[in-house]
Amino acid sequence: MKKIVFVTGANKGIGFGIAKHLGLSGWQVIVGARHCERAELAVEKLKSLGVDVIGWVNVELRDTESLAQTAKEINEKYPGLTLLVNNAGIPGDMSVDAQHTRMEDIRETLEVNFVGTFALTQLLMPLLEQNHGRIVNVTVPSEISPYWHPLAYVTSKAAQNAMMGVMAMEFQQKGSSLEIFSVHPGPTTTDLNGNMALPGFHDIDTVGEKMAELINDGLSHQGEFVELYPIVKED
Repeated sequence: MKKIVFVTGANKGIGFGIAKHLGLSGWQVIVGARHCERAELAVEKLKSLGVDVIGWVNVELRDTESLAQTAKEINEKYPGLTLLVNNAGIPGDMSVDAQHTRMEDIRETLEVNFVGTFALTQLLMPLLEQNHGRIVNVTVPSEISPYWHPLAYVTSKAAQNAMMGVMAMEFQQKGSSLEIFSVHPGPTTTDLNGNMALPGFHDIDTVGEKMAELINDGLSHQGEFVELYPIVKED
């Protein structure tokens, strides 16, 4: 029986790359997306590449009440789910420094990247535990980089990293079959950063393939923060 993965934000960017390469390595893929047309286009493209896409599910992280329906649909249609990849998120306003960051931007970015991600994870944990599954978060380091540190985004991911660490410890203490870890893809050219393509940046295909290799390596990564491509110091 094939393993089933649910990738949020899989209609584009890093999420699409992860869905593609997990699918090409034998996983059945559920695409998580906010917009029907974009989701269907992504499903069509993934299938054309040879990926076994078994469906798509609406995921609106900023609306935590709607996530109960998302989890209900997953439980009913895909009871064999064994992997949740928390990839979806928003950038916040990356053009301003901390002094000029708007409070509403902080709230919105935290609401989506942390609160929404936590709510979805919490709702799917019973099914994942039943299937001896895993949770993988796509994130950035909590340590502040001198080269790139948009406050709203980094703060939201630091909260997500704390969530991962607490859950991993609790899983171990309780003897749970669940596993959770976080992955920093490193500098990647996506529309989240305006398709920035500076020296040291990678494309979504490279990151997706390396992410799939990590997930498929057969090792336990409980509580780990794995950097695929660490940020390199600028000259």
